[in-house]
Amino acid sequence: MADAARRARYLEALGIDVWVPRHPPAPEAAAAPRRDPASLDWPALRACVSECTLCALHQGRTQTVFGVGDTTARWMVVGEAPGADEDRQGEPFVGAAGQLLNAMLAAIELPRETVYIANVLKCRPPDNRDPRPEEVSECLPYLHRQVALLRPQIILAFGRVAAQNLLGTDSTLGKLRGTVHRFGALNTPVVVTYHPAYLLRSPGEKRKAWEDLKFARRVFADLPPAV
Repeated sequence: MADAARRARYLEALGIDVWVPRHPPAPEAAAAPRRDPASLDWPALRACVSECTLCALHQGRTQTVFGVGDTTARWMVVGEAPGADEDRQGEPFVGAAGQLLNAMLAAIELPRETVYIANVLKCRPPDNRDPRPEEVSECLPYLHRQVALLRPQIILAFGRVAAQNLLGTDSTLGKLRGTVHRFGALNTPVVVTYHPAYLLRSPGEKRKAWEDLKFARRVFADLPPAV
């Protein structure tokens, strides 16, 4: 070691650069293993969502928006993603869109507190943009587990993004409306309609949404009794 240090001083005095090997970078810590949502009950699933950092959306959220409503409900409402109001309050479908949703549900005799409401994404995308595929990929297992825990008899998908991601299709909303789709191992019926936020911008489409809701009510009425 002394000889090496002496040699280094000599080379430095001669103006010769001395190259020494760098220490190899310390290995990165292994990423924390992802908890499998499929094994979680309601409290554990909510806690898992609240701590989620699987995509970049967690960096800008105020809080996660897990879901709200009766966890024994027969009807489930699925939307796209939280907006600014939802991000602040931690509850899906609040603000003006939430008020319209409540009115739509009440029109088919479904008070808000009698259904369960959740979104495809649990964190707000910036500027209310559409969810990106990698965000949906990380978040969709949470929604799937919510459906599995709830075991709804029917699902109402509000909006193109919710319907396409729930059903795994790229069909347009126009093609998805008016048809009973099926979700998951239990073949849960899914009916698709317009998102309340869209109806606020396009009130002329409210009549079509009303037809969708009546259709969903007929589908539900024709279901066999729950076991």
